[in-house]
Amino acid sequence: MPVARVELTPAAEELLGKLAALNGPVMFHQSGGCCDGSAPMCYPRGEFRVGAADVLLARLPVGDTPFWMSADQYAYWRHTHLTVDVVPGRGSGFSLEAPEGVRFLIRSRLFTDAESGALAAEGPPRTGADEL
Repeated sequence: MPVARVELTPAAEELLGKLAALNGPVMFHQSGGCCDGSAPMCYPRGEFRVGAADVLLARLPVGDTPFWMSADQYAYWRHTHLTVDVVPGRGSGFSLEAPEGVRFLIRSRLFTDAESGALAAEGPPRTGADEL
């Protein structure tokens, strides 16, 4: 069974379903940096252009939602399991959840040795170059 790199809390799954129902298929991108850049951003699929070096970490179960991460961030986060959660507060004006009065955030933990071994055996995740 493949190791999940990214999962959703029940609250994030519910919100993602609502956003997809309102906006059509959606995607996540996590780029890092300032001004909410460290939070996962949710966009209508195709509105954010994925670069060749961006890494596809997961296809989440709600609408087969892709979760992308910039290559620089992946270099730091590749050893961690990410959980997308939702908390009250104002997120970025660019992310679809902003008008809902909540924001997505990432909770993380290091992969176990067994998970790391399984991921190494799978090989590297796909990149934007693979999707072109």
